[in-house]
Amino acid sequence: MYVLSLWHDYGINLQQQKNFIMKKLILTLGLVAGLSALTIAQEGHSANDGHGHGATTDNVAPASLADIKLDKTTHDYGNIKQGDNGECEFKFTNNGKEPLVITNCQGSCGCTVPQCPKEPILPGKSGIIKVKYDTQRIGGIYKTVTVNSNAKSGVQTLTIKGNIDAKPVEEAFPQNPTPQGAPVEKKG
Repeated sequence: MYVLSLWHDYGINLQQQKNFIMKKLILTLGLVAGLSALTIAQEGHSANDGHGHGATTDNVAPASLADIKLDKTTHDYGNIKQGDNGECEFKFTNNGKEPLVITNCQGSCGCTVPQCPKEPILPGKSGIIKVKYDTQRIGGIYKTVTVNSNAKSGVQTLTIKGNIDAKPVEEAFPQNPTPQGAPVEKKG
């Protein structure tokens, strides 16, 4: 009642008093509702609830028992000429206990085109990843191929490198032009 009499002393009417009280009440209820929702949301999730946010992967069992062992991860063309064969192969073996499935092979640019097996590679069996580089481009080569699979060792990165020298220009042997017309005699 004391607050109401103060408002009356300052010329604040009853409707203004009700509006002020309603605004404070709505603000307080909104704040309580927001904090409650936040608390409920935090209780529903934790770092180790299986959703993968904030959890470490040190003790996580591998999703697959397949594994890939490559004979090499880098192919060096050395110095080759423009237009030479830009194909190479990366051989691999499935050293795991489940079939190895390569889901994607991606070159780092359009000049590097990989070709990976589409069928699963059974445990103990081998396969080949073929890579073709466009040797019409002159200069140094350093490109990668990313291989995604169900291997427990994860994503593999293959590298090709080397240098392409310009193809020598073949010129026709120059011939002496044949003189036109008859020789002119000097009379004198």
